[in-house]
Amino acid sequence: MAADFNTMELMICVAARYLEDGKTVAVGTGAPCAAAMLAQKTGAPSLVVIFEAGGLAPQLPEMPISVGDSRTFYRAVMAAGMVDAMSTCERGQVDYAFLGGAQIDRFGNINSTCIGEYEKPKVRFPGSGGANDFASFCWNTMIMTVHSKTRFVEKCDFITTPGYLTGAGAREAAGLPEGGPYKIVTDLAVMGFDEKTKAMTIESLHPHVDVDKVQSETGFELLVSDELGCTELPTEEELRILRDEVDPLRLVIGRS
Repeated sequence: MAADFNTMELMICVAARYLEDGKTVAVGTGAPCAAAMLAQKTGAPSLVVIFEAGGLAPQLPEMPISVGDSRTFYRAVMAAGMVDAMSTCERGQVDYAFLGGAQIDRFGNINSTCIGEYEKPKVRFPGSGGANDFASFCWNTMIMTVHSKTRFVEKCDFITTPGYLTGAGAREAAGLPEGGPYKIVTDLAVMGFDEKTKAMTIESLHPHVDVDKVQSETGFELLVSDELGCTELPTEEELRILRDEVDPLRLVIGRS
């Protein structure tokens, strides 16, 4: 266990541990890419990484700065395009996908379109990109984000990306396949989703954080797991690999 790490390093190390060897993960750049690269160098050497722009299973030499960066195609199984990446997802061949957005509700629905009314928004965001496809067809979706009331809201102003919609059974009723939100890793806790209700549930608390703190930064009532645990801290080896091999330029983890 390491004593000296920042919040971003903690989130990346925690997320990396959820990625299993031999599985497939769709990532963007930034923290999700760092988590996937760390997983490949620790517990999941056969993890297959897919980029939205079409890099399928590259051997990333270093941290890319965009999904179309030439490094996302380095020694890849296929240097394809967005259609191929999304088709792989739609065929059920992607196990995990990392997502992000401006708002997230209790059922893991995500808004990355606008704040306020769609026709007259207060703020307009880039929109879905490939996120809707990933959330609709990947088996498990994951989110890494800062925890705040403005982000975790009772109701999204717009649902760009489907989670469990209105709760248990809603995805299936809407014609979506099995799967859905899996884990949310924030700077305060790790959350999953209740098996019966599909409502967001606190599963693990980070150091020096309690349930009241997490709830105070959330705009809806969270469930608390009966097996609530403490987040396992990064190890010295995880931090060494993250700092020296995954992100030596500190593009994601920041400079100390």
